[in-house]
Amino acid sequence: MPSLIESKAVPTAVPYSTGDPAMDERLRQLLADWGTPACRECLEMLMSVLKFAKQNPLRADRKLFNQTLKELRYANKIFNQYRDRKKVVVFGSARTPHRNREYTAAHDFGALMVKAGYMVITGGGDGIMGAAQDGAGRENSFGLNIALPFEQKANPVIFGDPKLINFRYFFTRKLNFVRESHAIALFPGGFGTMDEGFEAITLMQTGKAPLQPIVFVDAPGGNFWRTFEKYLREHLLRDGLISDYDFHLFKFTDDLRAAEKEILTFYYNFHSYRIVDRQLVIRVQRAVPDGALKRLRDDFADIVGSHDDLKTCLALPEEANEPELAHLPRLCLTFNLKAYGRLRQLIDRLNDF
Repeated sequence: MPSLIESKAVPTAVPYSTGDPAMDERLRQLLADWGTPACRECLEMLMSVLKFAKQNPLRADRKLFNQTLKELRYANKIFNQYRDRKKVVVFGSARTPHRNREYTAAHDFGALMVKAGYMVITGGGDGIMGAAQDGAGRENSFGLNIALPFEQKANPVIFGDPKLINFRYFFTRKLNFVRESHAIALFPGGFGTMDEGFEAITLMQTGKAPLQPIVFVDAPGGNFWRTFEKYLREHLLRDGLISDYDFHLFKFTDDLRAAEKEILTFYYNFHSYRIVDRQLVIRVQRAVPDGALKRLRDDFADIVGSHDDLKTCLALPEEANEPELAHLPRLCLTFNLKAYGRLRQLIDRLNDF
């Protein structure tokens, strides 16, 4: 996925370099000999490695940088084979026993999403994770396992599968959860589940990750997440620590069909978006009628630059690296880069047309 936010207003003043022009040229030649002469980012990574080595880093720092790059590269290799499939991440406790209603709900949810054409990503462990993967089946599952001295081991469904990816670091694992998913479902869980949920919401609330459906799913009749929602409203919202529109970034339900609908409906007409400076380009699968644009301008005047700002447009030059999306209808507006909960409401409206 390309960078979500790009800037054309502040060009890079000085090209990235090792500081040694002769060494820079040797690195360019190395990439050419390797068969990847046009990979500017690869060149900059090589330069960064050499600059890092010159900093006399501690052994612990060398290990951290080395392992991080290895984990990100390998995960990218695995996921690149499945770019044509949408994926839902399922978070939840590794300790949930098979007899619990939450286990059954996670199993059935995994099966529902596979029938809808999705693959399922979990942390690869037991409990909720194993239940969702059992419902999805091995061929439709990814496991992003973490090396822990206790509790976490690969569940039997994903054990030994090439789509089981092992991580040493939580931050590289969590990056892949959000980066590779098209939707997130959270079942009851402990600190890890709360961490994963809050991080996903924070990334979307701040625009650091593209919006996608986030659904907190209870077993039928359960109130685990309703209690959590009550806390959010009575403390974070009431005390002014979050905004009311932030609640549009996620949904609470104890109905598996409602959770499935929340995810599928998000992509009914909406396709994707990119931000260039403050210009938001929303790609849709079907054009929005002219009459509807006026209503949208009125209803979302608080997040657009001017009354006539929301309009149809062609692909921007900055989108040239995604030629496969050039044919999609588009809307352009000057977005305030703040109220992402309101942007989610706008996307919901686009899906209604």
